[in-house]
Amino acid sequence: MNTNHNHTAGITLSDEERTPCEVWTRVMGYHRPVSAFNRGKQSEHAQRRYFEEPGVASDHANR
Repeated sequence: MNTNHNHTAGITLSDEERTPCEVWTRVMGYHRPVSAFNRGKQSEHAQRRYFEEPGVASDHANR
């Protein structure tokens, strides 16, 4: 029995009940799933850092 659970607002899910999330990103003007990248590009994507320009309103939190 797996004891690793996620507790959110009284809902408990086991790892087997979770749905995998596919991550997409924009590359050269079009969108692609990260899972379709080769290992080098996946590693590069994992190392990306996000920043916010001071004084510029960002809707990043609302996405």
